[in-house]
Amino acid sequence: MDKKQKRVFMELFSGLPRQGPGSAAATARAFSMCRLPEGKTHIVDVGCGTGAAALELARLAPEADITAIDTHAPFLDELEARFLEHGFSERLITAAEPMEDLPFEDEAMDVLWCEGAIYNMGVKNALESWNRFIKPGGYLAFSEVCWLTPDPPAVAAEFWAAEYPGISRPDAVMALIHDAGYELAGHFALPASAWTDDYYIPLQRNVARLREQYANDGAALEIIDMTQREIDIFYKYSGSYGYVFFVARKP
Repeated sequence: MDKKQKRVFMELFSGLPRQGPGSAAATARAFSMCRLPEGKTHIVDVGCGTGAAALELARLAPEADITAIDTHAPFLDELEARFLEHGFSERLITAAEPMEDLPFEDEAMDVLWCEGAIYNMGVKNALESWNRFIKPGGYLAFSEVCWLTPDPPAVAAEFWAAEYPGISRPDAVMALIHDAGYELAGHFALPASAWTDDYYIPLQRNVARLREQYANDGAALEIIDMTQREIDIFYKYSGSYGYVFFVARKP
């Protein structure tokens, strides 16, 4: 992907309520599995995008300070505006940092949150690398795309083999959680609406708009077509795969 294609890619994902599958209800359900101590706590949202999950966490944990991490500064600007609008800005810190090199000391956070972004590091690598940042008794909560059937359709299997070879079944992810020294506090699959309502439906509008805008630009259309294929695969084969939320506790 060249520089221009990266710009088109970011245009596709700009202005969306979420940059990946999720919902306020799913965030709340996962957070309910975290038994936090009373008083001030520190929640870090890694790969936060424009802050849909971070904003919900600020509502759910009124005494928590929120640190939002993303490499794309315009997303953080939008997140800051959303926090200001809802009166949460005094509890927010943002940082444009890579998730592979988080700027924290050991045991600095009560919860490390990562919705739909842990694939960038790989689950095993993230579980091991992030462990030291979490306080004993703290939590790592993340969502990850998984196979939900033992024999997924060939077209879906081919698509994900090319796009994300690390896709596996929930039991394999749970084994990684155990092997990295965590206890599983709970897990659940996200409903199809978590893919469509705040993600694929508005993303489809961006695809249509940019297809018209870049009608004579082959490089841009390549990225747009790739995104359309992802959407089409979901609507045809979503019964075989989906995002699963995992909440892991550090003993």
